Amino acid sequence: MFLGCHLSISKGFLSLGREALSLGANTCQFFTRNPRGARGRELRPTDVASFLQLAAAHGFGPMVAHAPYTLNPASQDPRVASLAQDILRDDFRRLALMPGIFYNLHPGCHLGRGAQAGMDKAMELLSQVYPEDGKTVVLLETMAGKGTELGRDFAELAYMLGRFQYPDRIGVCLDTCHVHDAGYDLIEDLEGVLREFDQTIGLARLKVIHLNDSLSPRGARKDRHAKIGQGLIGLSTLARLISHPSLAGRPVVLETPNDPPGFAAEIELIRKTLGLKRAFDPANSSQGA
Repeated sequence: MFLGCHLSISKGFLSLGREALSLGANTCQFFTRNPRGARGRELRPTDVASFLQLAAAHGFGPMVAHAPYTLNPASQDPRVASLAQDILRDDFRRLALMPGIFYNLHPGCHLGRGAQAGMDKAMELLSQVYPEDGKTVVLLETMAGKGTELGRDFAELAYMLGRFQYPDRIGVCLDTCHVHDAGYDLIEDLEGVLREFDQTIGLARLKVIHLNDSLSPRGARKDRHAKIGQGLIGLSTLARLISHPSLAGRPVVLETPNDPPGFAAEIELIRKTLGLKRAFDPANSSQGA
């Protein structure tokens, strides 16, 4: 199982990889730029190459880059749309240095113009800026449905996937807190939820799992993450989901409200719950580069 957490790239990618290893992770996620802003840290090819060497030496699974929260490709405001275009183009350019990486983004908010108009706008913009020779796989994240968020159910995600110009370069990231808060019953009907996903979107398009417990009751549409086993979804349900045979091999990324030691404890808890050995010895995390 490829299991990791969200980490910072403030000290570079080699540092990111070493920190992931020290936590017992064999994948991780990072923001491409300030999550509440637009400025991005320029990637240094030598740093990225050193990270890729480290990741290969320790059997890392696919990595996940997360777009900033300020990105709203569904906006009809020309200034917001222009900012989204600039961020996406720059992110695709920089992520070309990291083969096999997933690029996760929130589909956006329609801001009162209606879901149909918002979805059409978002996918039109995304198709326009995606490079013709691009290799990065874009992931639309399942959303909790607060406000005018798009992607609040599987049908909306399926519609947007179908509107993207490059169908083999797009998929879905399933966030457990979000789908729970959106109303899907992971606890009592996990098989039914996965069956509905498969029938509506196709499980082959589910590429990454964001593993989060939830502070909110099912259907609350609030998007309030909780630590694993300390929310209303529970460790047992989350363990059943990520160990489901139909989801084998997907990277699993923790986005719980934690610091690095907390992430390390959760990774260890999940591995013990599933009866999995550590992927490697964290004591050797500085080796391999």
